[in-house]
Amino acid sequence: MAEVHSHRPVLLDEALAALQIQPAGIYIDATFGRGGHSAAILAQLNAQGRLLALDQDPQAIAHGRQQFVDEPRIEFEHCNFSQVAQVVAEHQLQQRINGVLMDLGVSSPQLDDAERGFSFLRAGPLDMRMNPEQGESAMLWLQHVEPRDLILVLKRFGEERFAKRIASAIVAAREEGEIDNTTQLADIISAAVPIKEKHKHPATRSFQAIRIFINRELESVEAGLRGAVDVLAPQGRLAVISFHSLEDRLVKRFMRAQSTPEKLPPGLPVMNANMQAPFRLAGKSIVASEAEVVENPRARSARLRVLERVQ
Repeated sequence: MAEVHSHRPVLLDEALAALQIQPAGIYIDATFGRGGHSAAILAQLNAQGRLLALDQDPQAIAHGRQQFVDEPRIEFEHCNFSQVAQVVAEHQLQQRINGVLMDLGVSSPQLDDAERGFSFLRAGPLDMRMNPEQGESAMLWLQHVEPRDLILVLKRFGEERFAKRIASAIVAAREEGEIDNTTQLADIISAAVPIKEKHKHPATRSFQAIRIFINRELESVEAGLRGAVDVLAPQGRLAVISFHSLEDRLVKRFMRAQSTPEKLPPGLPVMNANMQAPFRLAGKSIVASEAEVVENPRARSARLRVLERVQ
């Protein structure tokens, strides 16, 4: 078993401030990870406060239950954050949630554990599933994916300009034998990329694209955002930390749409100016400080956006 990594979550102080935590409030950590955010939220709750912790990774849930074994204020749910509305309904807490926090992307323990197959820097089985108990691994998918579909995934989810070259190299390599190792795949991609970016591994975009596709990450984000706003109480807040442009654009557009009043057809006896959106943007997006980036380079691409229910 991989060792447990302790780390400080990215934008921790900023996320806590964004949630405006009420001591007796009810909160959701929709991406528990290794519990950094949950521990910080619990520290600001009193005995009446309550926290629901969600994660699709069974290792994260097992770690959390052990970490907080004597903590009655937290309850764990092994599920994807896209199911947040369902979890809230099961707990009969609809529109009573004071805050939802989503920290998107791969957690540090997942990246650092070679056995999970997320990292191109560490040799391990080519898996990439957030929940190893569900779905198809990256290795199995790469064995049968059509070249045109692989190109589309690399372009759409990795914004990879050399997608055709990389896809051709992967297809050629699998004809010679099974691609079952992370560094093996990384080497294939590196050899196919003709121009190397400074300070970025040539496999970065491709690994991101395959991981996003395997885990249906953007679909989960869309469902999670819709579910989160539905469960918020008045003045409740949704705080989302994203780590790449695809996620951030999705979050930005969703929050902008939720905070924009609906336009009425012309001729109705109600002025558009009198219409109020049910949500508002709580300030501008927030990025990590220079000091945090120096301490944790993974914070460089992080961005926090916050939405508040006003009615």
